[in-house]
Amino acid sequence: MLNKIFRLEKRNTSVKTEIIAGTTTFLTMAYIIFVNPAILSQAGMDKPALIAVTCLVTAIATIATGIFANAPIAMAPGMGLNAFFAYMLVITQKISWQTAIGVVFMSGLFFLILTLIGLRKKLVEAIPASLISAISVGIGLFITFIGLQNLGIVIAHPQTLVQAANLSTTIMIGLAGLIVMIFLEMKKIKGSLLIGIIVSTVLAILLGKFLPEKDKIIVPQTLASANISIAAVAMKLDIIGTLKWSLFGSIFSLMFMDMFDSIGTLVACCSEAKMADEKGKIKELDRLLTIDAGASMFGAMMGTSTTTSYIESAAGIEQGGRTGLTSIVTGILFLIAMLFVPVVGIVPIYATAPALIMVGLFMIKEIKKIDFVQMENAFPAFIIIIMIALSYSISTGLAFGFISFAVLKIIAGKAGQIKPVMWLITGLSILYFIIPLLAKGS
Repeated sequence: MLNKIFRLEKRNTSVKTEIIAGTTTFLTMAYIIFVNPAILSQAGMDKPALIAVTCLVTAIATIATGIFANAPIAMAPGMGLNAFFAYMLVITQKISWQTAIGVVFMSGLFFLILTLIGLRKKLVEAIPASLISAISVGIGLFITFIGLQNLGIVIAHPQTLVQAANLSTTIMIGLAGLIVMIFLEMKKIKGSLLIGIIVSTVLAILLGKFLPEKDKIIVPQTLASANISIAAVAMKLDIIGTLKWSLFGSIFSLMFMDMFDSIGTLVACCSEAKMADEKGKIKELDRLLTIDAGASMFGAMMGTSTTTSYIESAAGIEQGGRTGLTSIVTGILFLIAMLFVPVVGIVPIYATAPALIMVGLFMIKEIKKIDFVQMENAFPAFIIIIMIALSYSISTGLAFGFISFAVLKIIAGKAGQIKPVMWLITGLSILYFIIPLLAKGS
């Protein structure tokens, strides 16, 4: 029966192989259960509820890809996208997390509309590959910076803005977890980030007497509980609050971040899973993108940041995962993980910080795809990378990059190379800077 439903023989796989692959994907990306709540809770959201929602949304979205697309692709709240939510929308722009959830929903809705009417392809093709890679690199640098802050090793300074902190017990515990992650990555051992987080948490428990009171871990009386509630964050999104010009740029940025992230991940993973036809096209790509957009909207309703396709799916694919059965196994394991909310809730932020640093490292690898030979491509990519990190704003970095790309093409006498949709994106980027000025003037 499973062979008939998932076409196992046709894709040269078996039930055993798919189960192993699904388990591998789960172990590789299970760190999100710890990291996503740690980031979003800084926006004032309830952490235990976030842990349950992270597991629930990941499980349902991943199982959906297995059932409706028969693809070995996992989906979960995206790294970088959750940082944008917490640090840009809530902390920097000072909007409520309920309104920020509304921004996530609207970006998912626009992504879905673009996919259904066929404009998604034109938008992606309009933006040069170097700028798309620069977005990943910039977000990677941004996430690394956040990780270093959460670890406590980078702190504020009144004159130089930032400085390195003196070593402390919590920093040493976090660095120990980071070393474990790096070592396991060197040995190609799956679940390196998850294992590193666990090691740091165990060390924090063992060294509790050397920690300040605020950093100590209180071990729960029970490791598992069926008494799970997501009421504190579910269905709290504020759609009306998003209907203002000042948030249009954020919706636009979040939609494009999700779009580029999803397309890059899906093309890479589906090609590796031998899902491409003889022309190299992936038949299920539009269906997967539709599920991705729908998952973002569902995730927003449940109370989490943008849900997207996960590159960690490649780990399961490397183990032979070729069908949706892999995704269903991964999703079921995330459902089971919901029972362990009490133990996940004790993980301190300095234990999850090393995972952010490692994810930043993984994303920065995209820098090798940037064209640094042509200045009109190199400078916009460079400014995107720098401004995302230094302005502490992904949308600001994108706006600077898109505008500089158009300006340099005009100066170089190559305005004709700019596609019509890119002109539209540049115009929206200019509006991103002008609208706050007009609002302030009024």
